[in-house]
Amino acid sequence: MPDLQAMDMRKVVGKNFARLRQKKGMTQEVAAERSGFSQSYIGWLERGQRNPTVISVYMLAQAIEVMPADLMVPLPEDEA
Repeated sequence: MPDLQAMDMRKVVGKNFARLRQKKGMTQEVAAERSGFSQSYIGWLERGQRNPTVISVYMLAQAIEVMPADLMVPLPEDEA
């Protein structure tokens, strides 16, 4: 089980968003258009430099057609 106190959820959400977006063959630009966020925001998010709200996580998940929880699941370092 991951150390929840040491975990930075901004990085977890960002890494998961980038991984799942790329898995679907989607560019940051397309994800931005579909989510309503700027391409700059998507880049900052993927680098763990934004702290998205619950509503933002929902909108981001819809944009890449995944469940919001998929963005918040910590992965082992070798899978991230």
